[in-house]
Order: sequence, then structure tokens, then C-alpha cells
Amino acid sequence: MNQARTPDYAPVGSFEEQVMLAVIRTAGEAYGMKVRQELERVTNREVTIGSVYITLDRLEAKGLVTSSRTARGESGSRRVFSVTALGARALAATRAMRDRLWDGVELPGYAALSSGP
Repeated sequence: MNQARTPDYAPVGSFEEQVMLAVIRTAGEAYGMKVRQELERVTNREVTIGSVYITLDRLEAKGLVTSSRTARGESGSRRVFSVTALGARALAATRAMRDRLWDGVELPGYAALSSGP
């Protein structure tokens, strides 16, 4: 029986992956609303700010992202997020797993169903 070494990270879910990638894409400006805007811009779908913050909090609890407060002058501070080294490894594992699942998959007949009118 082939026993694979269990890494200290695991692949993340689809929305977690998207949020983490949006954090990376908005580096330095990765506060909740900016992450949400990037998700909506790239995915072309509406995302609630609550789902973004819930996911960011969950990712932070897992050690996959970290946050810090940045001063904004008189208007207070913002909580800005960044992906940790553990988070980067989890993203890489997620991408590798997804690529392995897609390897060799062809969608004959299905491709015609997905094209628009």
C-alpha cells in the first residue's frame, strides 16, 4: 500500500482559493472591500462583503493568511491581509490537485452545451 506523506497543509476550497488569490492580486491593498471588488471583477459574479470577511477570518484561523492594521489618517485604520508561506503552499497544493483532476479530461459534447447563443 502506497502511503503518501501527509503535508502540514491541505488543499483549500474553491472560494477560499479565490479569496487568497484576490489577496495576492491586491497586495498591499488587500483589505476586505478591495478583495471583494477584485473577486467581482475577475469572476464576473457578485460577492457579499460578509462572505469575504468570514472566509478571511477562517483562513487566518488556519494560518493561511495574516492581517495587520494600517493607519488611514483621520479615518482610522484598515485591516490588510496577506497570504502566509503556509497559505502559498496550500494554494500550490490546491492548484496541483486541480490540475491532476483535469489531466486527461476532455469535454466532448459538453463544450457545445457551454457555448452561448
